[in-house]
Amino acid sequence: MSRAPSPLRSVRMGPLTRLPAFFALESKRAIVAGGTQAAAWKAELLSAAGARVEVFAPAPSEDMLALAIDPPQGAITIHQRTWTRDDFAGAAIAVADCADDAEAAEFAAAARAAGVPVNVIDRPAFCDFSFGAIVNRSPLVIGISTDGASPVFGQTIRAKIEALIPKGFARWAEAARIWRPRVQALALPFRGRRTFWERFTDRAVAAPNAAPAESDLDALLKPAAAPSAGAVTLVGAGPGDPELLTLRALRALQSADVILFDDLVSTDILDFARREAKKMLVGKTGHAPSCKQDDINALMISLAKAGRRVVRLKGGDPMLFGRADEEIAACRAAGIAVEVVPGITAAQGAASRLLVSLTRRGQARRVQYITGHGHDGQLPSDIDWTSIADPAATTVVYMPAKTLPELVATALRCGLDPATPAVAVEQATRAGERVIAATIAELPARIAAEPPSGPVVVLIGRVFADYREIALDESMPAPSAGEKRRLQRL
Repeated sequence: MSRAPSPLRSVRMGPLTRLPAFFALESKRAIVAGGTQAAAWKAELLSAAGARVEVFAPAPSEDMLALAIDPPQGAITIHQRTWTRDDFAGAAIAVADCADDAEAAEFAAAARAAGVPVNVIDRPAFCDFSFGAIVNRSPLVIGISTDGASPVFGQTIRAKIEALIPKGFARWAEAARIWRPRVQALALPFRGRRTFWERFTDRAVAAPNAAPAESDLDALLKPAAAPSAGAVTLVGAGPGDPELLTLRALRALQSADVILFDDLVSTDILDFARREAKKMLVGKTGHAPSCKQDDINALMISLAKAGRRVVRLKGGDPMLFGRADEEIAACRAAGIAVEVVPGITAAQGAASRLLVSLTRRGQARRVQYITGHGHDGQLPSDIDWTSIADPAATTVVYMPAKTLPELVATALRCGLDPATPAVAVEQATRAGERVIAATIAELPARIAAEPPSGPVVVLIGRVFADYREIALDESMPAPSAGEKRRLQRL
């Protein structure tokens, strides 16, 4: 049976406790009530954003007085008195450090009556907006909010992002701001503009601490001015856990115009794609109605010829039982540029969760991957059964759900030791992961007792002996909560 490719409806934004927004405060008036150290920090942030800050404090702290003498950008004026309602006229934003809720309520009511958004430090019930932790590579600015749940958590995340974002990105972000009008003046088509900014980003990432120069702009504009040809990228989505995506796969998803994905690809991975990208299910899954490979190839080629950047997203690694050779050949025959981004295989994902090395020294000298079914859905007739029976080999069987009983029976007749340890892993690395540990002779019956509902990979070999002993030995320490979710003891 077959089915036609179908577009995936865009996923709606999930609930937000806070709407991330950035105030444009250049030369605008900002009110700060209070002269404390906390108020001084907020006044510094407002000045850094270019606001004209007016502080109302009968007894300003030394920090506030020093800040007014040397502000980061916008001027800071201190009024050594309490605020009045008239002070809010013409203000763009108001912040206060209040002694109690009564004072906070009075300040917030006065600000709102004047139509001014208000923040009362450490009193979220009176706030229209909040200040998050900030990563400053201005004009690249990143704000982080936990909605007041844990400021320390937000600061820790900020520290991690600080480590990831080179300080030199500030210069590249400033260059983007300066160059944008010149790029817009070229009246390039959408694809040309996007190509320019993709090349710009590649250049910034490659040399983050280099100062952008006019020569960089000239070099970037030349390819952007030419018509943009489409291309195809085969991307490995890994076994399911989105955190196992490679950085290169992430970049491919974020630059794609169209994403053609299989049923076995975790939908969580599609969240990494840009929202404007068209996402189409092309339904490649074993033993179920699927799109014909020729139809997928034709769709992929037609989109690329129309100038689209196409990502063909496949579970695991595209070069392993993913028909990548057929899709690469189709692209080459059509003169379409094609590249491959490898992914974590299902076998690697399963082994990482089992904490078992597939090539454990002294137990396995090689690893072999085989498929459980051929083009006709039946057990392939050309399997090397001698290699399956080799006790020094670790065998990984992909797509074994329907043919595993026949595969095991044939392997046993050809010399595979029936006591060889084996593990079946359903939905490896995903939330619904399930593990069945047994001897290879027992495994088909164990799986049949509770059929899987998701993708399964079967791993066979003596490297799994220790794992099976842990699974079955009642004297072993109780497994962790994570192990309990992964391990089904049958």
